[in-house]
Amino acid sequence: MTLADTDPATLIPLGDAKRRAADAVHAWEDRLLAVSHQLHADPEIAFQEHRAAELLATALQDAGFTATVGAFGLPTAIEASYGTGEFVVTVCAEYDALPGIGHACGHNIIAAAGLGAAIALAAIADEAGITVKLLGTPAEEHGGGKVLMLEAGAWEDATVSLMVHGGPGVDFRCDDFSSQAVDRFRISYTGRPAHAAAAPDKGVNALDAATVALTAIGLLRQQLPGSVRTAAVITQGGDVTNIIPAHTVVEAEVRSFDLDELRDAKRRVLTCFEAGAIASGCSWTQERTEPRYDPLRQEPLLAGPWNDALVELGRNPIAVTGLAGGSTDMGNVSQVVPSIHPGIAVHGSTSAPHTEGFAADAATPAADRAIIDAAIGLAWAAASAALAPDSRADLLARQAARPVGATTSPQADE
Repeated sequence: MTLADTDPATLIPLGDAKRRAADAVHAWEDRLLAVSHQLHADPEIAFQEHRAAELLATALQDAGFTATVGAFGLPTAIEASYGTGEFVVTVCAEYDALPGIGHACGHNIIAAAGLGAAIALAAIADEAGITVKLLGTPAEEHGGGKVLMLEAGAWEDATVSLMVHGGPGVDFRCDDFSSQAVDRFRISYTGRPAHAAAAPDKGVNALDAATVALTAIGLLRQQLPGSVRTAAVITQGGDVTNIIPAHTVVEAEVRSFDLDELRDAKRRVLTCFEAGAIASGCSWTQERTEPRYDPLRQEPLLAGPWNDALVELGRNPIAVTGLAGGSTDMGNVSQVVPSIHPGIAVHGSTSAPHTEGFAADAATPAADRAIIDAAIGLAWAAASAALAPDSRADLLARQAARPVGATTSPQADE
């Protein structure tokens, strides 16, 4: 079958598709919430999400999907599929937790909502001319699981891709939900040890290099654009006070909404690290510690139906200017496949993400409601894109025009 073989006039009407998708979510509601609560109670960090992956894969198999754990060379990645239509909807599910504070970014909400959306779309797959894929994507917090899966071909057959992220406060329009690119790297300084009291003049102090560099970065911040963020921590800086530190390690990151701006800011930050080496007499090296996360691009043909779905579900998303912050490897997916990554509010939550407060909020009745609404909203957005003739034709034409391997190209080592 080619990408344009299905006659849109033969497909299920959108209203019927939405009703059946919502019915499927509600039929699975107890199971979806049980999955969320089990993930929340048993957090696993990046690349160690073995129980989470098995939990989701079992649910998908029970829903009639073929599901594989250990897909695309990652032991905790999932690939699950249902249907044979030419319009391939790829739903993403994240399930990694944060060290020490569990699901403080609400990835249990993301996973359960993604599971629900996939099951909802499976209920209409044959009559909507779609194939439903769920990709379980490990290591979003650190590690870039989606980037690794992209390079392994996980999105080569995708027409569109969707996921949702829980958060505190109120609902915002998908168009206004953005993320920063982030580049994370490690700086290592090597000096020469010496007795700090008896022969300090014989040493080359690697901690001095880090101190000079971090001071220079602090001064540089005044000269950086307001949309740039940079941060660094010393992870190794010496062992005892009476030995000149011969080796220090600094973990650093630079963020921006614009890749060119990020590249320039990183260049200037690296100059500060070089200054530390020059001032102290140390040698130094730098290496990227994980794949770069790229900025989000929200696809209008999916974002509009998502916004409409939230209104229909009684959530009434608001428009804002400059809503931003944080980074996600879904940004990399959105650069090569039409995608959305909206937020869904845990109503009543006032705790910031990545805190113990939001970890607690991610397993409340408000979080449960967010899961069900998000699952329905994602399914409705995908159904709208697949069943509106102009939208379907546009998205399939873009997929057909995409060169083979276009989603798999690794990043340049900038």
